[in-house]
Amino acid sequence: MSGILAGIVFVFKEMMLFVSYVKNHAFPQPLSKEEEKECLEKMKEGDENARNLLIEHNLRLVAHIVKKFESTKEDTEDLISIGTIGLIKGIESYSPNKGTKLATYAARCIENEILITIVGHNKMANGQALVACPLFIPQTSV
Repeated sequence: MSGILAGIVFVFKEMMLFVSYVKNHAFPQPLSKEEEKECLEKMKEGDENARNLLIEHNLRLVAHIVKKFESTKEDTEDLISIGTIGLIKGIESYSPNKGTKLATYAARCIENEILITIVGHNKMANGQALVACPLFIPQTSV
């Protein structure tokens, strides 16, 4: 339970950090290939600082992708938060041996997270239920 709470606090902290970056237009520069590779290796060993560094130095990517969704009815700050969650998921699930760059993979994760949210909001606005996973109710024999 404390792990979930720590995760929520971390995501909230990252979102607040990101919003301040957006408002001040001050993003850290992307990491070099060597720095990125080193951070990925350290992250696999459990280094939280390396993970955070990867997130912080890829926030510019979230802002870039969110611009693509300006024409939607969604609030920009909400999209930034959702995109940041997609970035975190992308960094945590990235596998360098698959042959794709981290930025390419993370961009797809960010877009997917935003699109899932937009589609969900549209379905709820149209009165349709959005079920993330099928419900299974086991049959009991009497």
